[in-house]
Amino acid sequence: MTTTPPFDDALISLALVRTTEAAALAAARLAGQGDEEAADTAALNAMAAALAVQPFRGRIVVGEGCRHTAPALFTDDEVGAGSGPVVDVALDPLEGATLTAKDMPGAISVIAVGAEGSMLRVPDIYMEKLAIGPGYPEGLVSLDMPPAERVRKLASAKGCRPEEITVCVLERPRHRALVEALREAGARVRFITDGDVAGVIHVADPEETGVDIYMGSGGAPEGVLAAAALKCLGGQFEGRLVLRSESDRQTAIEKGIDDPTRSWLRDELVRGDVVFSASGVTDSPLVGGVHRRRGWCECETLLMRSATGSIRRIHYRRRETGGEAGIHPEIG
Repeated sequence: MTTTPPFDDALISLALVRTTEAAALAAARLAGQGDEEAADTAALNAMAAALAVQPFRGRIVVGEGCRHTAPALFTDDEVGAGSGPVVDVALDPLEGATLTAKDMPGAISVIAVGAEGSMLRVPDIYMEKLAIGPGYPEGLVSLDMPPAERVRKLASAKGCRPEEITVCVLERPRHRALVEALREAGARVRFITDGDVAGVIHVADPEETGVDIYMGSGGAPEGVLAAAALKCLGGQFEGRLVLRSESDRQTAIEKGIDDPTRSWLRDELVRGDVVFSASGVTDSPLVGGVHRRRGWCECETLLMRSATGSIRRIHYRRRETGGEAGIHPEIG
C-alpha cells in the first residue's frame, strides 16, 4: 500500500519561493512595455514551468480561470512533480498586469499552498471583502455593518478619531457610494488601482503601510489568496460573493457552495495551515520589485508560514544569463 506523505510546510517553502521568483522575473522583463497580456503570459508560463518540478502533487483551487479560458494553471489543473504530499494550490502569477505594463508600483507574483482540502473553492466572480489587522476583538467589524459604523468601531478600538482611520479601496466606479459613505464618516480613503491581494495584506501592519482597514469588492479567487496571507500574518478577513445574476449563483453552487449568499471568515476560507510566497515585480511597500543593474538581477520575496507565524524576506541575486525571460534553471 502506498502512503501519502504528510503536508510538510517547511519542506516546500523554498520550492514556493522559486515559483514566484520565476514568475516575477519573467513579468519584470516586460515592465513599462504597455502590454498587459504579454506580461501576464510570461509570468504564467514561468510559474507553470517552475511548478512542474516541485516536490508535491497539487491541485489548483484558485487559478487562471477554467480550462477553456486559460492556457495553463487553470482551476482544477494538477501541478507538481507527481510525488510528495497532496496539496491545494492558490496562485496568481501576476497580480497587477496593468501595473506591470505601466511600470507602476505594486505588482507581485503570489502563491499559497496548504494540505488537501484546506482552501475553499470559489467561483471566478466578485467578492465583497473586509479586512483589518491583528490585535482587535474577533468580529469587531463585519460586512453586515454600514461602512461608517465599521470606521467608528475600529477607531474606538484603536483609541483614535475616525479621521485618523485610513481605508484602502480599489479605485472602481462601483465603489462610488462606498467612498462617499467613508468620507462622510470622516475616514481617509487610499485608492489602489489594481492588486487587492496586496491591498488586504497592507492592513496587517498599519504602522508601516498606513492602512487600517480594507473594504470593497474584487475577484473572489483573490479573496482566498488574501485570506491565506492574513492566516500567516494575523488579522481578520470576511468575504461574501457578489451575485449579479442567476448565472453567478449557479456557478457558485457548481463549486459546491450550498448557500452562495453567506459570508466566510478567514479561517473558513482557509481551513488549514498554509505557506504563502509573494515576489515583487515592481516596488511596493509590501515587497521590493525586480531590479537589473550591471549584469545582475535582483528579486525580493516575502515567505510566510501560518503554522509558525514565521515571516522571511528573501533577497535573490544572480547574474543575467540572457536566456528566455523568467525561465532560468539555476533559480534555487
